[in-house]
Amino acid sequence: MVTRIHPTAIVDPRASLADDVEIGPYSIVGPDTVIGAGTRIGPHVVIGAHTRIGARNKLFQFSSIGEAPQDKKYSNEPTRLEIGDDNTIREFCTLNRGTTQDAGVTKIGNNNWIMAYVHIAHDCQVGNHTIFANNAQIAGHVHVDDHAILGGFTVVHQFCRIGAHSITAMGTILLQDLPPYIMASGNTAIPHGINSEGLRRRGFSAEAITAIKRAYKTLYKSGLSFEDARAAIAAEAGAWAEMQVLIEFLAVAGRGIIR
Repeated sequence: MVTRIHPTAIVDPRASLADDVEIGPYSIVGPDTVIGAGTRIGPHVVIGAHTRIGARNKLFQFSSIGEAPQDKKYSNEPTRLEIGDDNTIREFCTLNRGTTQDAGVTKIGNNNWIMAYVHIAHDCQVGNHTIFANNAQIAGHVHVDDHAILGGFTVVHQFCRIGAHSITAMGTILLQDLPPYIMASGNTAIPHGINSEGLRRRGFSAEAITAIKRAYKTLYKSGLSFEDARAAIAAEAGAWAEMQVLIEFLAVAGRGIIR
């Protein structure tokens, strides 16, 4: 196949496109950008410099991908945005490049579903199979682990971590870390049990879900201090790989967890 670029699109000669990439009307692709096989860029999309986009992605109209970070310290350093494979990025999304105050790169993994008006700021690290509902906004340096779901209008403070398989309700304000498996809502966010239905859908066994529920009660219902609860969860974890995800998350100080 031949790359299909609409005649009104502008592609910098230093960009590298796979043979079957599609670029819609009035879109712009900046220099030193790489776009992989099967990716479709809709109309009126702006892709900044130093952006790498993998295979089979779909970018919808009016998104700004890989532009300069919204950081007053940024001084035109050649930082990057890297997007993996099989992602959907809907209308009016803004995904910014990294800064030299961090690793210099914002990363989006594979198979993510990023809905309209989502903002992913500089230096964020997003895993695989996440869902960002409309208007979810994450500030700089936020880490989002696999299978996390951010409800519409969720807002996340900079440097927060969002654990695997967690979920937030619409309008959630996260000022601290959200551990794996936890459901959260509110301004500011508080925990509301575990995401048991999501875990069942992803093939977690009944025994693993029971172990996670027990850990939740230890962390949030036992009256133990955080450190004592963390130690108790580690002692109860046994050989469950699912529990190791939680233990490793809690071992990192971060901004402290919602409680």
